[in-house]
Amino acid sequence: MHSDRIGQGVYSDRTGPGVHSDRPGLAYPDRTGLGTSSDPTNPAASIGTPRGEIGSFEAARPLAAFEPAHTVVLTGQDPGMDLLAAYLSRAGFRPLRSHKGSLDSLIDLYQGASDVVSTHLWDGDTDTYNLPYIRRLLVGAPLIVVNLLVRPAGLYVAQGNPLGLTGWGDLGRKDLRIVNRERGAGARVLLDEQLRLHGLAADGIAGYDRCVNSHLEIAAAVASGEADAGVGMAKAAELVGGLDFLPLIQERYDLVVLRTKANERLLAELRRVLELPAFRKELGAITGCDVSRTGTVWLEA
Repeated sequence: MHSDRIGQGVYSDRTGPGVHSDRPGLAYPDRTGLGTSSDPTNPAASIGTPRGEIGSFEAARPLAAFEPAHTVVLTGQDPGMDLLAAYLSRAGFRPLRSHKGSLDSLIDLYQGASDVVSTHLWDGDTDTYNLPYIRRLLVGAPLIVVNLLVRPAGLYVAQGNPLGLTGWGDLGRKDLRIVNRERGAGARVLLDEQLRLHGLAADGIAGYDRCVNSHLEIAAAVASGEADAGVGMAKAAELVGGLDFLPLIQERYDLVVLRTKANERLLAELRRVLELPAFRKELGAITGCDVSRTGTVWLEA
């Protein structure tokens, strides 16, 4: 699907720790689970589970049914996308990972740079996730929107919540310093929408212009005392430690794929994987999120 573009270096975002790739900004799923591998030529390679704790993959379909292997690009930042890439690899695809925020991921899909993208963009006017943005950015495109997971989002605060923060309106306090996400990230959009609805000006919030590129970085900044609050997901607070998390909203983390002739096989396999009990079990264990709606189709246009 992307063999004609990969060598041109059209992907520019980072790879993470333990990531190996021979293409700019892209990575292959690792045999160890959620990492990546420098062996893109063997889609049948045995892929283990994170730390050997969660379980094992179901038997893959015969690779002969999928030859030659199709390269597919999965764009998004949640660890669940790495697990999905690993399952697609077992099914005979050649998945590459691109780590970008929700808005940039949708733009990549529109421009043909990605095949499967994830998004968690909250719209304050409708109190819904993703669909308003998808309809605006992918006007007239045949597509499917399917749920990957649901997770709590909210505020990271110092351990014990010494400032007594309770909600979004507290972000306007003059004694508060925050740390923000990069433009296009779902957490940044959530913050901006909440500020708008609460009548708070971004330029009046200390730390609004200090931006980092992940939930973990925000959580670490709060835990270290460099900031008093930041927007993110619960799992990062658990991983970093030394801080508290105030859940304020349940966010929907969805997948978007274009419904094209070239994507028929990918779509069929994607929907099959999302229904697998083994996949859901591993996804829930890795992310700590609600997987009861995994595979639910929200829109098919």
